[in-house]
Amino acid sequence: MSNMGFSFSDTVSGYVTNFESSKGSFGTFELKTSDGRNFLIALTSMTSAEIVRNLEAPYYDCTIQMQSMLVQNRYLFAYGIFYPEAGQYKFEAKHIIFFGRTESEYLFEKPDWWVNQIGSLANFYLKAQFEDGEIDYRKYRTRLGLNGVKAASSRQETASLSRLVYGFATAYMITGEDRYLEAAEKGTEYLREHMRFLDESKGICYWYHAVDVNSDGSEQRILASQFGDDYDAISVYEQIYLLAGLTQTYRVTGDPRIMNDIELTINLFNRYFLDKTDKGGFFSHLDPTTLNPHSETLGHNRAKKNWNSIGDHAPAYLINLWLATGNEEYANFLEYTFDTIEKYFPDYNRSPFVQERFYEDWKHDTNWRWQQNRAVVGHNLKIAWNMMRMHHLKSKEKYVALSERIAVIMLATGNDKQRGGWYDCVERTLEPGEEVHRFVWHDRKAWWQQEQAILAYLILAGSCGNPKYQRLARESAAFYNAWFLDHEDGGIYFNVSANGLPYLLGKTERGKGCHSMSGYHSFELAFLATVYTNLLITKEPIDLYFKPKPGGFKDNILRVQPDILPPGSVHIGEVWINGQLYSDFDADRLTVKLPFTQDDLKVQVRILPTQVVFDTPVLEVSAGAAV
Repeated sequence: MSNMGFSFSDTVSGYVTNFESSKGSFGTFELKTSDGRNFLIALTSMTSAEIVRNLEAPYYDCTIQMQSMLVQNRYLFAYGIFYPEAGQYKFEAKHIIFFGRTESEYLFEKPDWWVNQIGSLANFYLKAQFEDGEIDYRKYRTRLGLNGVKAASSRQETASLSRLVYGFATAYMITGEDRYLEAAEKGTEYLREHMRFLDESKGICYWYHAVDVNSDGSEQRILASQFGDDYDAISVYEQIYLLAGLTQTYRVTGDPRIMNDIELTINLFNRYFLDKTDKGGFFSHLDPTTLNPHSETLGHNRAKKNWNSIGDHAPAYLINLWLATGNEEYANFLEYTFDTIEKYFPDYNRSPFVQERFYEDWKHDTNWRWQQNRAVVGHNLKIAWNMMRMHHLKSKEKYVALSERIAVIMLATGNDKQRGGWYDCVERTLEPGEEVHRFVWHDRKAWWQQEQAILAYLILAGSCGNPKYQRLARESAAFYNAWFLDHEDGGIYFNVSANGLPYLLGKTERGKGCHSMSGYHSFELAFLATVYTNLLITKEPIDLYFKPKPGGFKDNILRVQPDILPPGSVHIGEVWINGQLYSDFDADRLTVKLPFTQDDLKVQVRILPTQVVFDTPVLEVSAGAAV
């Protein structure tokens, strides 16, 4: 169809190249997309404009200033209507989103942008789950509606609850708000008391899929997963994400009981999920009775390996566990994980996307249920992001090479070059005559996949110094902050359409809590976007907060490295314990020697970039010292 002949609404993102106030009834401007295509955009009498705003921030109307803000090189989003005229399409903007008051300002790069966002998210989930009252996890429910109201369900999914615990612990680390830590610790205790199964004879711990809380207060525990992909099996994916909340809480408190559960769960991975043959890797599912990955009862999940069973160990808990302990065992586990990914996942002779599902001998499984021979864009970007983290721990050029290769390929295959943002699931290969990889379900964009892109390009920008990566990180963060923040009800939308408007057609998309969504990806994004932006790019300090249990951490050493960053890129500037300056720390090793005490400690640590950019007037110079 060469001429569709009807009008339609859409979004164009790009950089202003020029504005002419005398053209058209209200002026026109040209916008160049990230890939170099030009759009002529007309203003109308009803065109409005705003500056991007954070959660809980007021609406910043700039319609009156709009024309003067259309200056060269300013990045913006224009939502409007394409009209067919004279064999072409004319685009009229109805709404414009700017990202700062000047063309070079991006408000989401301010030091406190993501910190404020994570606080708002934590407050949203506290209110949704506990009605602003006592933090009692008997009230917790997995499913939340669009406005945060709980669905009529008794279900408490273990992995989803753990994701929320991760969110609260992370929010405490970056804000120091005690109520968030209270929520994390109470959630951790609830998981341990209600959802943990200890097999002391085998030295393992595994976790129930869910608990149903009945109206009379009684509980029914559900061992095998009831989620469709993992039905009637013990899924390593769920066990992995169970550790997300526990590990992040341990990072803050050093509670030895939590560490014991973590170690016993890793024993489960190594004893039952690990393929101990020369094939290596981890199986994705176990039979719930025999704990056998080869059981016929597993059906389509029998003796399989996938992205989740291999790669998700690292971001969900293992990197944070190494950051908290410095244990070489966990560093070696990470190295094993990333070497396995680098060896088996690339498939560039057949597709621009990594392979994600395998039989036990690493042959490709292209017939598994919904995935078939399909790619998840976010998994590719997740590999790029985490490969760079691993490179900072154990430097290997193959890690950087794969990360950068994915970063380049995904720009061509997973990025929306007109509207911004990153797509979801696409066919891995092209059919004859096709030029674009087909969408599996829709051209919608999921919140968690935007996270992977933002963090991948931020860490690449901070590690490699390539300005192209910083531009892509900015464009990705711009799309997320422009369209995923729900300013009406709070929280983050699950999906938006390609043009950025909320996608609310399905039951999952209409919620803020479900099997897949809880307090994990949006909190992780806010925390690490703060870390990467401030410490690696804009060279601003960050403050982190910890509340260690007396004698909790080994040798009373608190490790405060915020993430696995380039060696030597950050150090400790100052430390406060219970509000008082404290000097017993190793600035370069990023450790604090805690005092021996039975009292509660609240530790505040200021992390500084090694190279600090100064922008301040010199007041005086005396004896060679500038003030």
